[in-house]
Amino acid sequence: MDSKSYDETNGFETHENGVLNNDQAETFEGSTRLVFTVEEEIGALSRALVIFEDHGVNLSHIESRPSKQSPDQYDFFVDCDDAKGGLHEAIQKLYKVTKSVTVLSRSQDQSLGGAETVPWFPRTIAELDRFANQILSYGSELDADHPGFKDPVYRARRKEFADIAFNYKYGQPIPRVNYTEEEIKTWSIIYRSLVKLFPTHACKEFNHVFPLLIDNCGYREDNIPQLEDVSNFLKDCTGFSLRPVAGLLSSRDFLAGLAFRVFHSTQYIRHPSAPKYTPEPDVVHELIGHVPLFADPAFAQFSQEIGLASLGAPDEYVAQLATCYWFTVEFGLCRQNNELRAYGAGLLSSFGELEYCLSGKPEIRLFDPQKTGIQNYPITEYQPIYYVSESFEDAKEKLRSFASTIPRKFGVRYNAYTLSAEVLDNARQITQFASDIKGDMTRLEDALRKFTAAA
Repeated sequence: MDSKSYDETNGFETHENGVLNNDQAETFEGSTRLVFTVEEEIGALSRALVIFEDHGVNLSHIESRPSKQSPDQYDFFVDCDDAKGGLHEAIQKLYKVTKSVTVLSRSQDQSLGGAETVPWFPRTIAELDRFANQILSYGSELDADHPGFKDPVYRARRKEFADIAFNYKYGQPIPRVNYTEEEIKTWSIIYRSLVKLFPTHACKEFNHVFPLLIDNCGYREDNIPQLEDVSNFLKDCTGFSLRPVAGLLSSRDFLAGLAFRVFHSTQYIRHPSAPKYTPEPDVVHELIGHVPLFADPAFAQFSQEIGLASLGAPDEYVAQLATCYWFTVEFGLCRQNNELRAYGAGLLSSFGELEYCLSGKPEIRLFDPQKTGIQNYPITEYQPIYYVSESFEDAKEKLRSFASTIPRKFGVRYNAYTLSAEVLDNARQITQFASDIKGDMTRLEDALRKFTAAA
């Protein structure tokens, strides 16, 4: 994850008749989104909308959905211009004519009653658009010690990649890139060195998938694969997909993408003067380090569990989850056939550290989220400590156990049918979830009976 480990504070306020409840939130450049619930009756919506008119609040967008609270109610989503008019006063009046009101805001503004705030998170995969460009750096903005800082051609090229990502929206095909001869040469230097080490240093799941990427996605020494081709391959394997990113996201936003099985990926490559070093993630790190294991079902589930655990979690817990991500998805080791193997992307995309991590020199500890999550680590040198998991399933169960200690007043599950993160905070939703599980169990029992009969 490299510099993606930085975090920002994002919050929202949600009120139900003046009392906080838990839901999503977002404010973006002068626009506040509200969600309010009304009864299924004539005039209910009109009574709510006239309040905005009376207080001079302009509405730029409105949509409706069946309420998740009750079959006899509707949820309305409205985007309001909060730069003028009496939005706060309108919200107070809205409490009186609706069943609930939710203020969706990424800020920590507690001016609406000073209620408790809960960090914002996206509720649908399309809402990743709303933070995809809330980045910590952009395009040609390189640090003074970056190998490409004094190279105007490289900086201009970086901006080209950033602009592609900046203009990307969910559902669009990822634009294809014509990589230059120099960029392909840099890729080939790294590719040749890494593939020699994979048979003896990478985990078996990685080595199982990598040949498939060669056959299906154009992985080879003289070609940099296209994100669109790789993303389509991953969707077929595990439902994961890639999304181009224009710069570094906060930990909260980056992990939120994983909850929807979306990995925010760079398209640029490191500076040609230093093919063995990159101060931030590049296309080598993403495509060679991360992608192969996102095609493995167990690893994909583990990665999504980290993302789901982060949704609505307090800042200090997001920081711990980001550290767990660092020591697993980025720099994790596993034990296979009584030998250590690498599965972290930071290791699998760095031939120097891939050799070092299994050399017997660094300290090896057992992965334990409670302890791993508070371990300090360097980001510009080899790791002095690596954490080992017995398997991806073992790591997933430990992560789930840790997630149960996160102080959230609601549960979260991913609905693969609607591509949404569902907040489980009322009896109707929990009952529906139980019904879904019962249906899956029925199908499982039927499959077991048929399997047993055929054996």
